[in-house]
Amino acid sequence: MELNLTAAAAPADLVKDTDAASFSADVIEASMTTPIIVDFWAPWCGPCKTLGPLIEKAVRAARGKVKLVKLDIEANPQNQALAAQMRVQSIPAVYAFFQGRPVDGFVGALPESQIKSFIDKLIAMTGDGGADDLAAALDQAKAALEGGDVQTAGAIYQQILEIEPENATALAGLARCMIALGQPDRASEFLDALAPELLAKPEIQSVRTQLDLAAQTAGADARLPELTDRLAREPDDHQARFDLAMAAYGAGRREDAVDALLEIIRRDREWNEGAARVQLLKLFEAFGQTDKLTVQSRRRLSSLLFS
Repeated sequence: MELNLTAAAAPADLVKDTDAASFSADVIEASMTTPIIVDFWAPWCGPCKTLGPLIEKAVRAARGKVKLVKLDIEANPQNQALAAQMRVQSIPAVYAFFQGRPVDGFVGALPESQIKSFIDKLIAMTGDGGADDLAAALDQAKAALEGGDVQTAGAIYQQILEIEPENATALAGLARCMIALGQPDRASEFLDALAPELLAKPEIQSVRTQLDLAAQTAGADARLPELTDRLAREPDDHQARFDLAMAAYGAGRREDAVDALLEIIRRDREWNEGAARVQLLKLFEAFGQTDKLTVQSRRRLSSLLFS
């Protein structure tokens, strides 16, 4: 399967331009199901240029609970007439519509915090402030990926990113889908293109660690029989057990990799300056801190370290 990264862009229908001819369909009719915010602006208006990006950002952050329609009042005489009909006396002017009628609004550029409050109030007013489906969608995608259904997981992550393009969990999940499809280079390029603040997110760091480990263990699974035989002869050969853990990880045997590293720590926690513990923590980061195996193995590690 080839994942289409262009689907991770923000959807066009959350923010769109309109004019007098399309106003009824884009605002009145559309507001019957979803609150519509209308931004009346003009190219010469300095405050409009300040407000526009802030309100677009806030609308996208609302994850589809509201939509934004922008109308240039000076694009044509019809737009001017519509603005006059709407009693727009100065710009920027922002009106919120729901079920075909205006329900709220403001005039002038507001700071980002007040724009967010305006949208939160609109969502609550129109009854769309209930349970957030985002967490459920992320859980569904994660379960699909863990179950081997990469196509379904990728599709869900892409849908989430259409609404929230900077959702770190979904971005990381999409990269994991690429890795599962045998496309580590593509996953690395995808992550490298992200903004620095996103690269610093724990979810993204987790995938980068997964990519690093995959590169370190590429082809190591071929050594599994040899290393198993060595340990059968020399159970205290910690280097062989460490190499076996990495070979198991490279073969996709996560539990075996963890078990081998924990066994080294049980036998000699200070071996090679604590290399087994350091590598185990890397595995935890690659799995994800909320992964079931990570949670269980952390308990086992704590028991060994503090017993």
